[in-house]
Amino acid sequence: MCQLLGMNCNTPTDIIFSFEGFRRRGGLTDEHSDGWGIAFFEDQGCRLFLDYLPSISSPVADLVRAYPIKSKNVIAHIRKATQGQINLANTHPFGRELWGQHWIFAHNGNLNTLPTLENSRFLPVGSTDSELAFCYLLNQLALRFSTQPDLLTLREAIAGLSAELAQLGTFNFLLSNGQALFAHCSTKLHYLVRQAPFSHAHLSDTDLAVDFSRETTPNDRVAMIATEPLTDNENWIAMHSGQLLMFVDGQTT
Repeated sequence: MCQLLGMNCNTPTDIIFSFEGFRRRGGLTDEHSDGWGIAFFEDQGCRLFLDYLPSISSPVADLVRAYPIKSKNVIAHIRKATQGQINLANTHPFGRELWGQHWIFAHNGNLNTLPTLENSRFLPVGSTDSELAFCYLLNQLALRFSTQPDLLTLREAIAGLSAELAQLGTFNFLLSNGQALFAHCSTKLHYLVRQAPFSHAHLSDTDLAVDFSRETTPNDRVAMIATEPLTDNENWIAMHSGQLLMFVDGQTT
């Protein structure tokens, strides 16, 4: 299986600390060595970095690690292939346009049955079940809404589609349009919210710590979502099977 990492904040924030631990799971502290990717939303734009090499040895990952991009919504993925070859076309996160917005999606799991994309305006480029499910989800949203609905209505629609797709197999995913970040748990997903009073955090995959009280303001709020907790001294909350959470400005709604 793959692993997911997401960040949603109320102010643009860099993800270098968390990414340092996460990238080590791509071939060093874990077996997810079949490619990796990360997407950063910046205003109406989106930066997407992909590589089919393991994240621990990827020059692209070195670039991201050294480049403190600040974003309010970030989605990252390290891959352990279950369907599709190891190449860029099959590397998460995947991106599409809907309602004049960038949409980014990353999936952890395996769908035993694939949804039908007949007459869909969204088609996969690669050969993964993940990208096909993403195309199905976006097409269903496009059929239901000609423009983006309010976020609560959107959350309800995504929750229904998530439950439908989860019946086809394991469907843990992160999804964002730059306004909100949606997290769906099928088998395993954790989250935490960092806010004042901030304290130290220590990575579980390497001996690295940071004092967030020195790096933040009292008004900052950051939600982190990960397949497995990234730190060993913070209280990560385990999501339950079938749960869909929407994060906006660093908190669940």
